[in-house]
Amino acid sequence: MLDQQAFEALQQQMVVPLSRAEAASKGDSHRHTTGVSFLLVYHKALSDSRPDVVVNTGQSVAAAFQPAPRVLVVENETNFYHYQRMLAYASDCLGKPLTLSDCDVVFGSGNRITRRADVDWLAGYDEVLCAFDYDAGGLQMFRTVQATLGRKAQYLQPSDWRPWLACFRKTPETTERFTRAVLLAEDLGFGPLAQAFRSTGKFMEQEMILND
Repeated sequence: MLDQQAFEALQQQMVVPLSRAEAASKGDSHRHTTGVSFLLVYHKALSDSRPDVVVNTGQSVAAAFQPAPRVLVVENETNFYHYQRMLAYASDCLGKPLTLSDCDVVFGSGNRITRRADVDWLAGYDEVLCAFDYDAGGLQMFRTVQATLGRKAQYLQPSDWRPWLACFRKTPETTERFTRAVLLAEDLGFGPLAQAFRSTGKFMEQEMILND
């Protein structure tokens, strides 16, 4: 070792921080996930149009409502705001009516919902419906959730993709990302979605549901 002091400094830098504050002291707070999350939730006990807030620290969860048997996790903010439309879409996909009386709606905030503490909280529901974008990112998010929740988790999608093919408008950033989406869809058993990717060469963003 030519410089023992420099080597020890590098070793110290590579130690995994135990908290966000410790990570910040090492020069990058993003090396540690946030210790607390705030989940926005629409549920049947709401008195007005504002969503409720669940505070999840990983060790404890503060929620002022009784969870429904199932939950619809909506990835994007605009779709979450239009939760009634998303419940209608979920009803069409599943072939059964869903309302706030039997299904809470949670804002996934992109891939933040895949943090372990939040997925563990979702495990308290009997059924977790994942309304994610139809692309490589959305499929990877679902795989992460499914790894913990197993059969409780369901990737929300139409039973027949053909009427939706015109909604595939987003050009993949790279060929590799497109290939990954196709392979993920096939690996997860979503053959019709993989075929939709192939036939259009594009992805479908969740906001297209609101145009239907």
